[in-house]
Amino acid sequence: MGYSELRKTIGRNVFLLPVSKTKSYDAILGVYAQGARAFGENRVQEIERKFPAPGQRPDGMQVFLIGQLQKNKVRKAVRLVDRIESVDSLELLQLIDAECRRIGRRMDVLLEFNSSNEENKSGFRTEEELKEAASAACGMDNVSLLGIMTVGPLGMDETKNRAAFERTRRLFDAVSSSICPLSVLSMGMSSDYVQAIDAGSTEVRIGTAIFGGRI
Repeated sequence: MGYSELRKTIGRNVFLLPVSKTKSYDAILGVYAQGARAFGENRVQEIERKFPAPGQRPDGMQVFLIGQLQKNKVRKAVRLVDRIESVDSLELLQLIDAECRRIGRRMDVLLEFNSSNEENKSGFRTEEELKEAASAACGMDNVSLLGIMTVGPLGMDETKNRAAFERTRRLFDAVSSSICPLSVLSMGMSSDYVQAIDAGSTEVRIGTAIFGGRI
């Protein structure tokens, strides 16, 4: 479909985050030329290999980490990215805060929620655990909690997708009203972004529909 066409389809009220996966930096620049300024990547090593160093990137280009962050990659990640959307434990949140304090920066983060209760997925397993992390994040000086992220259930079951997204939206609303205001609800990828937007997503993470399949 391409970035420009998809941008028109989803409207301006939803933030479109292109996810380049294994695609080249030249492909990223092609989407940048169409107006995209933030790009999602799954792995710290891909960001380091593919993108110019911070300060050397094209005007306005940002990189968001959307894949699982290993604790031993935190030090590298906080130097390379503008946002971490996949914080899946209180311990990881504390490590990010400590490392950002050490280097004198503040990191935007999202808390990842395992909304479908799938064993092979990362993310907070219960709403209570996520709320505890949200409370902790709101008291930290070196992280800024923007919102919640989830990955929809495996498979193409529209009913299950909607249930998972609606559950995450209710959690988002609960945290916003009782713990701290949130602004980003990141739900939906190429196969399920329509259901995610219907459930209230403010950000969709799109790879295949923009860049094509993996190489």
